[in-house]
Amino acid sequence: MSIQELREQFRYRVARFLLIGPFLFIWGRPKTTGRHNIPRHGAVILTANHLAITDSFYVVQCARRRVFFLAKSDYFTQPGLKGKFKKTFFSGMGQIPVDRSGGDASSPAIVAATKIVEAGEAWGIHPEGTRSPDGRMYKGKTGAIRVAVATGSPVVPIALRNTADRNWRNFWRSRVYIDILPAMDLSGIGPDDHDKIRAATDDMMAAIRAKTGQEYVNVYAKPGSAGAK
Repeated sequence: MSIQELREQFRYRVARFLLIGPFLFIWGRPKTTGRHNIPRHGAVILTANHLAITDSFYVVQCARRRVFFLAKSDYFTQPGLKGKFKKTFFSGMGQIPVDRSGGDASSPAIVAATKIVEAGEAWGIHPEGTRSPDGRMYKGKTGAIRVAVATGSPVVPIALRNTADRNWRNFWRSRVYIDILPAMDLSGIGPDDHDKIRAATDDMMAAIRAKTGQEYVNVYAKPGSAGAK
């Protein structure tokens, strides 16, 4: 293991077990079901609905293995001490910077995600692409299924509940629920089967929605709209 890899492992352990882990345990008192559906080793894609900024952290905490998410490169380039802390924190939590400026916005993310699963790692993604602006579930983007079909990686949907609208006055009144669902059956779908990929994406979102009880909106959520980020 290289020095860089040792540093990344150290950042990961500090961020997960000392910084964010204890906070999430107190803040959400999460109850998790279906952990056995996430393989402990090998490539896997974890897809979850997106209600709050803490969602990706809850996915990391419940997985019992390192999970990599793709994040805006802006999170890693801020100057000064604050910028160094943010870079250490986000990289420690498995966030990988992706520059989406220019060209096809999805291409750098798809390439980065493909490298993650081809290396036998776990890739986490919120298929809605942004936080829900109003608590409803929005149309899922097809990137997760496309990468899964191209690489032969399993897709494990995750349903998150009660992660939004928590504050210091009410957080103790409810708890966060994390339901890890069985891996999807993507057999018979090829990389060029665009209609089947779209249908599989819709099925994935429907499986998550069946657990969360969210109202469905058959349009893509717009980043920055009504509080979405």
